[in-house]
Amino acid sequence: MTVANADFRKVLGHFATGVTVITATLPDGKRFGFTVNAFSSVSLNPPLVLVCVGNGGEAGAAMSAATHFAVNILGEDQENISRQFSSKVPDRFEGVAVMAGASGAPILAGCIGTLECRKTSAHVEGDHSILIGEVLSAEAGSEGQPLLYFRSGYRRISAAL
Repeated sequence: MTVANADFRKVLGHFATGVTVITATLPDGKRFGFTVNAFSSVSLNPPLVLVCVGNGGEAGAAMSAATHFAVNILGEDQENISRQFSSKVPDRFEGVAVMAGASGAPILAGCIGTLECRKTSAHVEGDHSILIGEVLSAEAGSEGQPLLYFRSGYRRISAAL
């Protein structure tokens, strides 16, 4: 038995996720970045994370070429950055404060956390690839609440917590 795509998408929309921007400097020196909510820790020892990226598109090609990447965990005040990095604008980095990480991956300013990773493997599953990255550095950034995505919209943690 197979679940219909619309039903699957609707149910997954009920799972709140954090919002990240994955950034990399490609072998030709160009920077690339895109918004991702399919991100998770995998292991503490060694420190590993995973990122899911669609196959066949610009992000899939970029991440296939990248050897290192950064996970920029967005705060609730960075919805505009999430939207910019999920758009089709020619330069997603335009107007965004960025510094180069030790790995060469671009680090976005003002994030609530940043991880720099070395890509260790990629696994094609369905229409996506699961990228595994060994965390080389981890930095808690600005204080604040995370930007969340839930039921097809950006959300914030309630102040009642």
